[in-house]
Amino acid sequence: MKPHVIFRISLRALCRNKLRSALTMLGIIIGVGAVITTIGVGNGAKAQVEAQIASLGQNVVMVVAGSGWAGGARTGLGFAWTLTVEDEEAIIREVRGVNYASPETATPVQVMGGSSNWKTRANGEGPDYLDIRDWKLADGAMFTEDDVRSVAKVCVIGQTLVRELFPNADPVGANVRIGNIPFKVVGVLTAKGLSASGVDQDDTVVIPYSTFMKRLSKRNNVSSIILQTESSEVSRRVQKDIADLLRQRHRIPVGREDDFNIRGQEDIANAATATTKTLGILLGAIASVSLVVGGIGIMNIMLVSVTERTREIGIRMAVGAHGRHILLQFLIEAIVLSCLGGVAGIVLGVGAARALATAAEWPIVISSSAIVTAFSASAAIGIFFGFYPARKAASLDPIEALRYE
Repeated sequence: MKPHVIFRISLRALCRNKLRSALTMLGIIIGVGAVITTIGVGNGAKAQVEAQIASLGQNVVMVVAGSGWAGGARTGLGFAWTLTVEDEEAIIREVRGVNYASPETATPVQVMGGSSNWKTRANGEGPDYLDIRDWKLADGAMFTEDDVRSVAKVCVIGQTLVRELFPNADPVGANVRIGNIPFKVVGVLTAKGLSASGVDQDDTVVIPYSTFMKRLSKRNNVSSIILQTESSEVSRRVQKDIADLLRQRHRIPVGREDDFNIRGQEDIANAATATTKTLGILLGAIASVSLVVGGIGIMNIMLVSVTERTREIGIRMAVGAHGRHILLQFLIEAIVLSCLGGVAGIVLGVGAARALATAAEWPIVISSSAIVTAFSASAAIGIFFGFYPARKAASLDPIEALRYE
């Protein structure tokens, strides 16, 4: 018997019970739709985190001061005050592969401007800070190296401060007070949005690190050093060279713990995406259960179909059909059910993902590989769960089948 004839017989059998065939496909439809939707949600969350990591800049390496002790309690990273401006200058001078570097220190401050005031975060940075972070100016200019040397009272503010302090005025050239100290606004940053940790990056005022240290913190140390390497390929080597240099400068003996911590952008990205990756795997596993349940439904209906059509199978065998023809017929029925369910599930999953993205304002990323994987899984389930009923039908004894009532 030719394959196309067997295929036509299989379709005719499915069409005889349209409602039952549709209900059988429902499990596969829901399973495939759930897989595509959950993968889309997971990919969207991952893409969002990656975009937030990219907002840090390109090839960024952070050197953070180590932990210290306060009243018998150990503080977190950045509180040991072990890094200095001289460390940053030594890194620029002695470590190959570093394009830019900036000492960093920060503290919460109250900023007054116009007729309003706002609590924000003051960042003491170097002139290269915006180049490292790949952060553009919406208006004005960045402070210069001369401003750093002269401890100038100038600042660059983020969009959140513009909105809160200067809603109807041009902030460039205006004066603000940080604490009790007057500063002149020389530039306005473009919007960056939230960081990977959920912090509003636009809620900031950036001032020269020398001004910060002499007028705000009254310290000679910085909490961190941010730098940009020439490329991602040299990042690991640069991190090792910086570690060796700082251990030498800080006179740390062999075997003693570093009083600093170095983090590359890749490390930050891996840590930030670990949670979303785990969530994606968990959601995908839960959705996959629906596919298995759908496959069990196909096997159950096919077994019922074999029982109902036992006499029909006996007649076909009596007129010359072989066992392989019967096996192929029932296997095709199972595969057609699962594949049609897979196609409908893809439509359902894509539609549900887009509806969720619109309703929850959540980024959804549906890749072609996810669609191909879901459809392939549905076809594989049809073969796996349809083989046993098909084999059972093919192994029936023709005489017993003809006698079946």
